[in-house]
Amino acid sequence: MRIRATVAAVSGALALTALAVPASQAAQTHDDRPALKLPTASWAQGASGAPKADNRSARAAQAAPVISKTVVNGGKPIVVGTTVAKKVSVSITASDDSGIEDAFALIWTGGSDINDENSYGFVPEEEAATCKAASATTSTCTLTFVIDPLLLWNTDAKTWKVYSAALSKDVEVVEKQSAATVKFQRLSRLTVNAAPEPVKKGKTITVTGKLDRANWDTNKYAGYASQPVKLQFRKKNSNTYTTVKTVKGTNTGALKTTVKAAQDGYWRWSFAGTATTPAVNATGDFVDVK
Repeated sequence: MRIRATVAAVSGALALTALAVPASQAAQTHDDRPALKLPTASWAQGASGAPKADNRSARAAQAAPVISKTVVNGGKPIVVGTTVAKKVSVSITASDDSGIEDAFALIWTGGSDINDENSYGFVPEEEAATCKAASATTSTCTLTFVIDPLLLWNTDAKTWKVYSAALSKDVEVVEKQSAATVKFQRLSRLTVNAAPEPVKKGKTITVTGKLDRANWDTNKYAGYASQPVKLQFRKKNSNTYTTVKTVKGTNTGALKTTVKAAQDGYWRWSFAGTATTPAVNATGDFVDVK
C-alpha cells in the first residue's frame, strides 16, 4: 500500500495504524491515490519517554537494539510493469541483549524525512514482522510489501529510501530513517524479428524489433525513444551471443538494421538498461542459412 501512515506500538510489538485504502481494495486508477503524508512515527512507550517496564534494569534501559542490516527485494531493484502488482520483501537484521521482538519498515521517497509533507511511500501488508532468531540476541525480521503500478508515476522511477525499526523484548526501540535504499524501475520489453527465413548465404537479413517500457502515468507500454541497442548473434550450436553492431532506436523505440547471412544461428536485440529501466534481451530468432 502507498499511504498516509502513523506507526504505533501495540501490546509490546510494532503495529500499524494507517489512513489508507486496504490492500484488498487496490486502486483502480491514478485518481484513487490518496494525498500522502507520513506523520511522526511513535514506536513504543519506551521510545516516547513513557515509564518503562518494572523489571527492566538501568543498563537495559540505556541499551537500545542495533540494526545491522536492511535488505530490500533481495538487493535487487524493484521492477514494475503496468498492471500486475509486484510483491517484495524487506528483511531487517537487529540485535539486543534481550532479543528482538518485532520490526517495521517503510519504503518511502519525496521529502527529507518520513515526516515531511512531501513524503510518501509503501507500508507492509502485515501488522507484525516474521522474525527468525539466529541467536538469543539477534534476529532477522521480514515484512512483505505490494507495489501496485497504479500507485506510481513515471517520476517515481528513481532511488527510494527504506525506513526501518526494531523492537527489543525489553521494549527498547531503534529507528533508522534511511537504513537502505532501493531503485524503482519501469519494466522493459524487447522484441526481434529476423527475415527472410530461410535465407541464402550471402544474402541480406533485415532485423527489426522494438524496445518499450512501462508508462506508469498511463498504465500502458510505450516505446523507449532513442536508446542504443546491441544486435547480437549466436551460432546454432553455441551458447554465447556476440555483438555485431549497435543501433539507435527511433523516437518510438523501433529498431531496424541489415546484415549479411553467413551461417545458421539466432539473432537478438540486447538493451543494457538505464537508471530508470532495467536491461533486457529479446528471445533469439533463428535463421536457417541455405
